[in-house]
Amino acid sequence: MSVVPRHPSTFDQEIIRCGEPEIQEEMSDPERLEKIREEFEEGFRIMEPVGPAVCVFGSARTRPGHPEYEQARRVGAGIARQGYAVITGGGPGSMEAANRGAKDEEGFSVGLNIELPHEQFANPYLDIGKEFHYFFARKLMFVRYSWSFVIFPGGFGTLDEMFEVLTLIQTNKARPHPVVLVGTDFWQDLIDWIASRLAGEGRISLTDMELFTVCDEDDDVIASAVQGLPHLPYGLA
Repeated sequence: MSVVPRHPSTFDQEIIRCGEPEIQEEMSDPERLEKIREEFEEGFRIMEPVGPAVCVFGSARTRPGHPEYEQARRVGAGIARQGYAVITGGGPGSMEAANRGAKDEEGFSVGLNIELPHEQFANPYLDIGKEFHYFFARKLMFVRYSWSFVIFPGGFGTLDEMFEVLTLIQTNKARPHPVVLVGTDFWQDLIDWIASRLAGEGRISLTDMELFTVCDEDDDVIASAVQGLPHLPYGLA
C-alpha cells in the first residue's frame, strides 16, 4: 500500500523524520542548517541581557488554584525578591505560575516556549518571550542562561529537562548548577530507584546522588536555588 506523505506538524518533526515516507520533506539540509543557525542566533540575542537567573521547570497541566501552581507562583515571587530573573518554558501550568510570581514582585520574567503539534501558547507574564522550533536549541538556552534549576512535578518533558541538566553537570559540560526538586512525595519513588538501581548497581557514582536536592518548603526551595548565585544587575552577567 502506497503512503501519501503529509506535511510535518513541527520543524522538529521535519528534521527528525524527513527520511520517512510518511513525512514530506520541505527543506534541503542547507536550508535546515540555516534555520537552526537563525534560531540559535536569535536566542543568544534576546537572552544576552538577562542577568543571573533561576530556571523553573514543571507541568504545563497544573491549573491555577492547585497546590503545585500556587507554590510555583510563591517560589517565582521569592526568586524575584532575591533579585534574580525567572526563566521557564513559557507555557501554562507551573511555568505560568513561576512567571506570574516573578511579575507579582515586578521581577524579570522569561519564557522560552516550544512549537508543538497542538499549539502551546505563551503565558501572559513574560518580559521576554520566544517560541523555539527546535527542542535542542531551546534546551541550550535554558542551560546557558540559568544559574540554577527548580523542578516541580511534571511529565515526560519535565523529566527530560531534569535528566539533561543532571547529565550535563555529571559530565562537566555545565557548571555544577544547584538542582532543586520540589515535593518529596512526588520525587521520592524515583530517587529511591536511582539510588538502588543506578547508584546501587554502579551505573552512576554514589556522589552523583549529590547533584540534586529535594525540598518541600518555599523558603528552602528559594534558598537552595539562589545559593552561590552572583549578585549582579540584569544585563551585566
